[in-house]
Amino acid sequence: MNDDFDVGTRLKALRQAAGLSQRQLAERADVPHGQISMIETGRSSPSVASLRRILGGLGITMSAFFEPDETPRTQVFFRAADLTDLTGQLGDGVAIAQVGDALAHGLQILDETYAPGADTGEAMLDHEANEGGVVVEGEIEVTVGNQHMVLGPGDAYLFDSRAPHRFRNIGARPARIISACTPPYL
Repeated sequence: MNDDFDVGTRLKALRQAAGLSQRQLAERADVPHGQISMIETGRSSPSVASLRRILGGLGITMSAFFEPDETPRTQVFFRAADLTDLTGQLGDGVAIAQVGDALAHGLQILDETYAPGADTGEAMLDHEANEGGVVVEGEIEVTVGNQHMVLGPGDAYLFDSRAPHRFRNIGARPARIISACTPPYL
């Protein structure tokens, strides 16, 4: 994780570059106006779902938000240190790292870690894509539409991401998932 990344400062810079007030961005993202202010001033850390919604109001992805180094399309192998941190200092117990340049390949491969109690947020995620993953450590509750199940090591999921969905670690140990999404979402 990049401990020097300031989510609030980056959000403010992108909002101002887009010529939007906090209120305008909040309306575009369908979030409370105060949420933008709280994040920009460092008084609040957004959940992954909230940040994704806000960035949608700016028309950018999380990978663009966290400014990954340009990965050469010809790079084939990636060490753990080469993965792009897509969560920065969100502070919600969710850490997401991406393999390579997802947009260039049309496929996003993620290494996701959820601390005990971590959650993608009460607001369910939904987006134009398909996604799947395999739990490699711990247990994670996955909700897709009106279906939910607690998955453990070796268990997997695959679904149309337009269905509202949520990931939540209800266990006492960190949960880790290796997932893929196409087209890239974050």
